[in-house]
Amino acid sequence: MKPHFKQIVTIILSIFLLSCSSSEESAPTAAPPPVVNPPVTNPNLPIPSTINYLALGDSYTIGQSVCETCRFPEQLKQSLVSMYASTISLKIIATTGWTTTNLLSAINTQNPDSNYDLVTLLIGVNNQYQHRNFSVYEKEFPELVNKAIKLAKGDAKNVVVISIPDYAYTPYGKSVAGDQSAMISTEIDQYNSFAEKYCNNNNIVFVNITDITRQGLSNPNLVASDGLHPSQLAYKMFVDRMMPKVKIALQE
Repeated sequence: MKPHFKQIVTIILSIFLLSCSSSEESAPTAAPPPVVNPPVTNPNLPIPSTINYLALGDSYTIGQSVCETCRFPEQLKQSLVSMYASTISLKIIATTGWTTTNLLSAINTQNPDSNYDLVTLLIGVNNQYQHRNFSVYEKEFPELVNKAIKLAKGDAKNVVVISIPDYAYTPYGKSVAGDQSAMISTEIDQYNSFAEKYCNNNNIVFVNITDITRQGLSNPNLVASDGLHPSQLAYKMFVDRMMPKVKIALQE
């Protein structure tokens, strides 16, 4: 019986080993993980080597009570030259005391070419200061934005609107307004809120710098020698706030 028993054991072991081998061969192998390429980010596109820049506004644009190179359009120009070595041609249509009506009239009179790569617009404080009806701004601000777009080669992305500074936070504003300073700020907010909403609804860049000017009483260095207008330092802060948006606007 022993030889016969050994044969049975041998057969059973053989069947068992073959079964294990078959199981191992049929077991699915783990698939290699898929190759995931990192997202491709477009590098910052260069800005043109020659830029035509038009600045539209009032005393805040012409730089009342600061040097010619201290006003924000000149500082913006120099920042672009330093950063990109571009040639910047700057034209300013702005005068102290201008309202939206005055600026519209000046643009129509001067009839500048529609070949600007960048147009900035800062207007409205004199509408408030001269107690013009707010409906005038509601009508004329959109007209000015549309003119700015036309002058910017018809491209809305090349237009940058800047909020109105708050002169209530200056020595002059405080002395004139007295207890009514809060009313000035409320009205400035009304103008800026309308402008920002209009810009957002029409895909126009809006840069808020009003909060910078509201540091004027706590930081006298932000106010020019006349006690009313922004200083060179304040305008530099405007430009720093504007630059990221301007860079995008100028990318080819």
